[in-house]
Amino acid sequence: MDETSDTPKISPPKGDKNARISAAVLGALCALVIGAYAWFADPPFSLEPKSPPAENSYYNLLVQGFRAGQLNLNKAAPPELARLANPYNPAANAAYIGNAYDMSYYRGKLYLYFGVSPALVLFWPYTTLTGHYLSDTDAVVIFFAAGFLAAAGLLYAIWRRYFPEVSIWAPAAGMLMLGLAMLTEKILSLWCNVYEVATVAGFAFTMLALAGIWRALHAPKRPVTWLLLASLAYGLAVGSRPSLLFGIIILLAPAGRAWASHREPGSRRRAGCLLAAAAGPAMLVGLGLMVYNSLRFQNPFEFGWHYQLNGDYQPTTARPFSLHYLWFNARFYFFGSVAWSARFPFLHAASLPPLPTGYDGAGGPYGGILSNYPLVWPVLAVPWVWKNRPAEAAAILRWFVAAIFLLFLLCALTLCLFFTAGGHYESDFLPALLLLAAVGILGCERALAGSPLWRRLARGGWCLLFAYSAAFNLFACVELRANAHHLTANSLLAHGAVDDAIHQYHEALALWPDSPNAHAGLGNALFHKGDLEAAIAEYQKAVALKPDFAGAFNNLGYCLLQTGRVDEAIAQYRKAVALQPQWAPSHSGLATALFQKGRLDEAIVQFQAAQALQPDSADTCERLGDALFRKGRLPDAIHQYQKALAIDPDFAQAHNNLGYCLFQMGRLDEAIAQYQKAVELQPRFAAAYNNLGKAFRQKNLPSDALASFQKAVTLDPQSLPPQINLAWMLATWPDPSIRNGPRAVALAQQASQLTQDKDASALRTLAAAYAETGQFEQAIATEQKAVGLNSSSGDPASAKMDRQLLALFEAHQPYHETSVNQ
Repeated sequence: MDETSDTPKISPPKGDKNARISAAVLGALCALVIGAYAWFADPPFSLEPKSPPAENSYYNLLVQGFRAGQLNLNKAAPPELARLANPYNPAANAAYIGNAYDMSYYRGKLYLYFGVSPALVLFWPYTTLTGHYLSDTDAVVIFFAAGFLAAAGLLYAIWRRYFPEVSIWAPAAGMLMLGLAMLTEKILSLWCNVYEVATVAGFAFTMLALAGIWRALHAPKRPVTWLLLASLAYGLAVGSRPSLLFGIIILLAPAGRAWASHREPGSRRRAGCLLAAAAGPAMLVGLGLMVYNSLRFQNPFEFGWHYQLNGDYQPTTARPFSLHYLWFNARFYFFGSVAWSARFPFLHAASLPPLPTGYDGAGGPYGGILSNYPLVWPVLAVPWVWKNRPAEAAAILRWFVAAIFLLFLLCALTLCLFFTAGGHYESDFLPALLLLAAVGILGCERALAGSPLWRRLARGGWCLLFAYSAAFNLFACVELRANAHHLTANSLLAHGAVDDAIHQYHEALALWPDSPNAHAGLGNALFHKGDLEAAIAEYQKAVALKPDFAGAFNNLGYCLLQTGRVDEAIAQYRKAVALQPQWAPSHSGLATALFQKGRLDEAIVQFQAAQALQPDSADTCERLGDALFRKGRLPDAIHQYQKALAIDPDFAQAHNNLGYCLFQMGRLDEAIAQYQKAVELQPRFAAAYNNLGKAFRQKNLPSDALASFQKAVTLDPQSLPPQINLAWMLATWPDPSIRNGPRAVALAQQASQLTQDKDASALRTLAAAYAETGQFEQAIATEQKAVGLNSSSGDPASAKMDRQLLALFEAHQPYHETSVNQ
């Protein structure tokens, strides 16, 4: 550095015989931190189920687009999006954005709404120079190394210039603090992706901007040059993370310092030059970003955020910034805490307070910097930094510390006004806060140099804070590693790799046996594998560990319902509804269980609650129609089926059920049209073919009826109704050209065997078939069995039919229908 006029020149620390040794120690420390970061960025084991090739990463797709002379990505948008009324509606686009997740979609093209700076500064030059594509992992490590070295260099420069009497442990501790925090951010992010490229690039460019500001304040021969570089770096930081925009005010520090030195000759002119240097490159970058946005989205201030496809919410209607979110986010980032337990890993993310209206959600899983990372507390010692200093040196140091503080404050405030929060966003402001804390340690060490006892006590305090933060990070990382296995398992399960998913869930539970999410996820995998009892056991463990786990209660209820334990299912669904009354699936599941139990009025109430919460659910409308039909409210049932079909015209089951209601009301032509639509949409829909056969039979169209019944039997040989209907027609139809006694006997015998002679309808049909073939003894014996089964039912119509059939068979006469309405 050129250190000649603005501040007194400080000689190397007297206690350090060789300044090179100090530099070597701190250099080795930097290498250790960067090496650890690189290891966690690309560990020797992989938790990602599918890692796309580097050329398919989002930033490289953007580079490919640039090289092709376009601003959109070199990737075709799913064509189905163009046919949607609102392609940004998660309910509508979910089936199409799997390969376009977290991109922006505008006028049929895909764009990247993450900052463009990494593509221009690193990805594009790397591809041009090497002919290969840079992976997101390597890019993250490169940006981190640049940012951390810049921050470490600042600490070293501050120590050498302003705290020469402080031992080397103090700047080393500051570097370790920053390294530990950034390393934790890396581990919390689980793996490298487009998000982390943008955030770590923002960290790198802000640290480089601070380094340029430092040099502009302390290098009188070339301050304008250094400030030009700082301005360019901060402009690129905004190009990486637009949320850093307001921190750009730190570039005014050198100009402000020059203006404040009004007694020095030429200070006003120097301040003007520095002001121009601060504004120039940053403004050019800003103008470039505005042109870039205008060309892409016809709006200079639109980065693509409002047009993103991410499947979680609808950004076109979201309110991204509001004072309404300030206190919630401030608590999350600074005052939130964790839930400690007596079992390893001893902590887990605490439940969040109620979300503000319009808020999208918070994740991380850890915020609470002041409570969970107390290594930042030394920031309170910053006022000691300029204690007992010459006015000139104190003034320059005060301006630089003020720039760091403003960077922290403005970036933190921006995120506190945002409608979502996440631990990975802390990279915007946490490095500046940690730099302040490191400077605070240096100031405290200097201020207490004459009080050995108090200095030892202060050092003990710093060490305790550091040890607590390190222990917290260690335990948090264990949980995060377990969560990494859990998230990997979720992805594997989504791709149908059930056995691999089960293995990953077990790995998660080996690290964290009391993880409710891992137990619930394992339950999901076991359910998909068909092991319902094992799935039930895992869900029970999940809700025992987390009594407010509504999703696990819901899934437990579903599994119990599938195993026929309806009363237990109802109890679990009720707990899910009580815990999360605004979640439609729990209401729907409870309604289904109540429906199976025959408690139709309660089921209808729950289906209606689900429908109110999810009015666009065709499935809920259809099942509500089923309950109304069972209740005998045919017009209401028809209305619900029609609503279901208005939502989803290709809903075959709704067409079938609507046809059945119309059939019951005697509207045969309409019923036939619905049945035909059902089998057109679902050609293997045996039940719909059976219902179509009944409608044709009622319309006195025997050939069509026989063909429909035969189709149903062919599609589902184990289904009883179509076999009985077909056999009955072949045995009893008035037209002898339609009847076929031997075929009727074979079908009726098969139907009776399926029920082990326990179904009166099957036995009655078999008896009629025997009579048609002249086997009256068998017909009488079979009909008597049917009479015995029907005697307990108390059905007058069936009893009358049985008496009529038995009388005919005893008279050695077959039964032939005189009207198809019988």
